[in-house]
Amino acid sequence: MTTSPPGYRVDVLGVIAAGGVLGAEARFAVGVLLPHAPGTWPWATQLINFSGCLLIGVLMVVITELRDAHRLVRPFLGVGVLGGYTTFSTATVEALTLLTGAHPGLAIGYLVASPVLAVLGCGAGVVTARLLAGRPAGPPAAA
Repeated sequence: MTTSPPGYRVDVLGVIAAGGVLGAEARFAVGVLLPHAPGTWPWATQLINFSGCLLIGVLMVVITELRDAHRLVRPFLGVGVLGGYTTFSTATVEALTLLTGAHPGLAIGYLVASPVLAVLGCGAGVVTARLLAGRPAGPPAAA
């Protein structure tokens, strides 16, 4: 009989996998709905990464500041669904494709915009969740 390593939880792995399937399917759907021609800005991936980061900002406020969440909520939604939905590896491949396709300006713009928009999206999610909850937009006060 084999034993799992210390701290290894099959239930956590299961919800991450299930969430990852859902997130990847959602990402695929957005890509189908917003195709882009070679040599043009990859709007679908930009939207996916921005919205995913926005949602992770909302999620983190909800489960760390507003309510007690079940221990599987964060791995399912944060790591699984939103981890499967966002795709910075695809953004990198798209930037390389733009660069090798004689579109260096677009490639550089995309490489700069992607992480900047990701951080802005996450921050906007945090601020929005706090404001909707009637809390100050800044960090929570120390206890």
